[in-house]
Amino acid sequence: MESFPKKMRLCKTPEFKKVFDARRSAADGTFIVFVILNGLGHCRLGLSVSKKVGNAVVRNRWKRVIRTAFRKNQAAFSDHFDIVVVPQKGATLPAEHDAEKSLSALVAKI
Repeated sequence: MESFPKKMRLCKTPEFKKVFDARRSAADGTFIVFVILNGLGHCRLGLSVSKKVGNAVVRNRWKRVIRTAFRKNQAAFSDHFDIVVVPQKGATLPAEHDAEKSLSALVAKI
């Protein structure tokens, strides 16, 4: 699936809070990934890219790379999760294939 419809996104603050409060996370040099089971029958993605990462152009590029990695890997996620991805402080923008590997490995670790 190459689209990213609204049902695949975390949009509201309480949804993000629920994932962060669950305290199930994994990290590598690129991302911190927070995960919780959602029981919806599909995975949803939330992005938290702060201004510390860079200006608007850089933040949007990070979000684009993360969304692409999620779309390409969502079939590999066996369970239905709410996933929030946060770029690591000081990390450089990864190539798409590196982001895919990192995201799938972190979700599998949890």
